[in-house]
Amino acid sequence: MASQSMEIVATALEQQVLHSARLVEEQLDAELEKLERLDEDELERLKARRLEALRKAQKQKQEWLSKGHGEYREIPSEKDFFAEVKESKNVVCHFYRDTTFRCKILDKHLAVVAKKHLETKFIKLNVEKAPFLTERLRIKVLPTLALVKDGKTKDYVVGFTDLGNTDEFTTEMLEWRLGCSDIINYSGNPLEPPTVRQKAGSKFTKVEKKTIRGNGCDSDSDD
Repeated sequence: MASQSMEIVATALEQQVLHSARLVEEQLDAELEKLERLDEDELERLKARRLEALRKAQKQKQEWLSKGHGEYREIPSEKDFFAEVKESKNVVCHFYRDTTFRCKILDKHLAVVAKKHLETKFIKLNVEKAPFLTERLRIKVLPTLALVKDGKTKDYVVGFTDLGNTDEFTTEMLEWRLGCSDIINYSGNPLEPPTVRQKAGSKFTKVEKKTIRGNGCDSDSDD
């Protein structure tokens, strides 16, 4: 009889333990499911934020392209200059002359940078077609880049002095210089300019200035 009673008690205890274990397991499953749902919800929120950011970026890109960003182009007159800088936050304008050799060197690099930095508009203007603007901005040396932010001229890159004072400066060097003026979104360190690549044994190109007939500008080109 005593043995039978012990078996009954043992069975009851076993069932109670199993029941408790099932309850604990069910609670754990419920918590895990809750955590999984939270993770899924968070992932959905992250996806939603990412999609919204992509939509905004695409909209901004289309807006820039509609305003002439993404390409390096010439504007016909100084009147167009004011319209161009008014509609874009960041503008780089190359004041050039056809016969100035170093202006052509700068053209090559600007065409590359313009495609890479859609956030900035890149244009060029012949100084012989813009006497008033050339005088107003005190353009004395060619080539000169006027860096315009929010409709105001913030800085200038005059000749190649800031680009290593050599005709063989790199596009990266030009990017760095523009980044120093915060006219493009520069990803490098503005305190560390790129290394200037030069031919072995060569020194910086000597800068010579020549007066442009009729407008008082100087050219750092040898023409």
